[in-house]
Amino acid sequence: MAGQKISLPAKLIDGGIAGLVGVTCVFPIDLAKTRLQNQQGQRLYTGMLDCLVKTVRQEGYFGMYRGAAVNLTLVTPEKAIKLAANDFFRNLLSNDGKNLTLFKEMLAGCGAGTCQVIVTTPMEMLKIQLQDAGRLAAQKSVSEAGGSPPPQARAFSTGSAAAHSRPSATVLARELLKTKGISGLYRGIGATLARDVPFSMIYFPLFANLNRLGQRSPGEMAPFYHSFLAGCGAGAVAAVAVTPLDVIKTRLQTLQKGVGEDTYRGTVHCMRRIWQREGYSAFLKGAGCRALVIAPLFGIAQVVYFGAGEYVLAYFG
Repeated sequence: MAGQKISLPAKLIDGGIAGLVGVTCVFPIDLAKTRLQNQQGQRLYTGMLDCLVKTVRQEGYFGMYRGAAVNLTLVTPEKAIKLAANDFFRNLLSNDGKNLTLFKEMLAGCGAGTCQVIVTTPMEMLKIQLQDAGRLAAQKSVSEAGGSPPPQARAFSTGSAAAHSRPSATVLARELLKTKGISGLYRGIGATLARDVPFSMIYFPLFANLNRLGQRSPGEMAPFYHSFLAGCGAGAVAAVAVTPLDVIKTRLQTLQKGVGEDTYRGTVHCMRRIWQREGYSAFLKGAGCRALVIAPLFGIAQVVYFGAGEYVLAYFG
């Protein structure tokens, strides 16, 4: 297949479709990741499979997709911005988007990661509350079965039991806007930048170089299966590398805390408390889940990204 110039509208369509397909496939693992990262003292889950099994038993099959509606709504612009922005910055830094030095490839990834937080921060802010609600409800049931929760747990917990277990993204967004303004939806934006910029700086150069290995000639696209594997490999490496930053971001963006769980004043305070109370291993919570989520998500994204948008535009053109 000869190399082709893909238009910006096609790139946006490709990125959106890629995000929708990817999220639908791996969302339950992402839910497990969030719950594992958030549990502190009282351990409800021993690992990813244990978390998913207990979620299905307690909340039903669709409990694994709690918060998916937010992701499916906002992942289209988020992935579209990320992938299209990377291409934009690559083209900006060279005449044809090719033959970039490693430094320029990382710079392009940095630009893409910075642009995407406009959508990523509010998306994950809402998604995390919805994903973690089941863990909080289960923890509350365990605490009530064993007696009253300690005073610090009551201080950290807010809202009714019903709201605790069945929040709505619309209600959450309205409450945050009413009480905190737009900054409420962008809580943890600094931590999100600290995670997404390094991720993009690792992922995009690594993918470009792995994908290049599958090109038979410089002007030819790699086979789709090679792009898929390159996306999976680069995604897994980048995901695991920034897991400590993802743990910090998740903890900071979680509004309601469970029994005896810490609240944090900021990024540095969060890092210090995790280190003191849980040790260095806590910074790697959910690393396996992240690799299992990000690898296929970006593998699918890279395959879909090249071609689907041009087909859609041609069909409706």
